[in-house]
Amino acid sequence: MKKLILVASVALLLAASAFAQTNQADLDKVLNLLDKKSETFKQVQTNFEWDQYQKVVDEHEIQKGVMYFKRTGANVDVAAVFTEPVAKKLVFKNGEVQIYTFKTGEIERHDAGKNRKSFESFLALGFGGRGSDLQKNFEIRYAGTETINGKPTYKLELTPKTKEVKSMFPLITLWINQQTGMSEQQKLDQGEGDYRKALYTNIVVNPPTLPPTAFDLKAK
Repeated sequence: MKKLILVASVALLLAASAFAQTNQADLDKVLNLLDKKSETFKQVQTNFEWDQYQKVVDEHEIQKGVMYFKRTGANVDVAAVFTEPVAKKLVFKNGEVQIYTFKTGEIERHDAGKNRKSFESFLALGFGGRGSDLQKNFEIRYAGTETINGKPTYKLELTPKTKEVKSMFPLITLWINQQTGMSEQQKLDQGEGDYRKALYTNIVVNPPTLPPTAFDLKAK
C-alpha cells in the first residue's frame, strides 16, 4: 500500500510539473506576441462599452464611446470620447489626465506625477504594451483561450505587484486577440463583487490617420 501511495504521489508531482511547464510555454507565447506587436504599434482606434457593476445594489452603469491610442516616443497618449450616458471626453497626455464634460463645461485634472507609468499602463492596458513590461508590473497567469467578439483570444489573469494598485484592482483579466495582440475584452475586479468590464469592437490597428481633434480636450 505504501508503495502504491508513493507511486501515486510521484505521478501527481510529475503531472503537476508538466502542467506548469505547458502553462509557462503558453504564457511565454502570449508575451512574445505582445512584444512583437509592440514593435510595430503606432496607434489604434476602437469602439468601447464599459460596464461598471456594483454588487451591493446589483446595478450596472454602461458607458459607450470611441477610444484612441497613440504612441508618442516612449509614451502612449490615450483619449476616450463618451457618447452614453453623458457626453464627455477623457484625455491622458503629457502625464496628466483631463476629463471634460460637454454639457457643463467642467474640467477635472489629475496629475499622474511619479505614477505616470502606472496611469499609462492601466489606460493603455492591452493596447501596444510590451509583454516584458507587463511582467514587471503583474504576476501573470495563463488561463487558456476563449472566443470574444467571434475572435480567438488568449486569457491572462494579472495580479498587481504593488500594494497600491492591488488594493484598487486585486485581479485584472485580459482577453488578447491571438492575431493582433490587442485587447478584445478586459475585466478589472475591484473587490467585494464589484468590477469594471470593457468590451472593444471595430478595433483598427495602425490606421493611416486618427481624427485631427482626437486628443484635443474639448473637441468631440
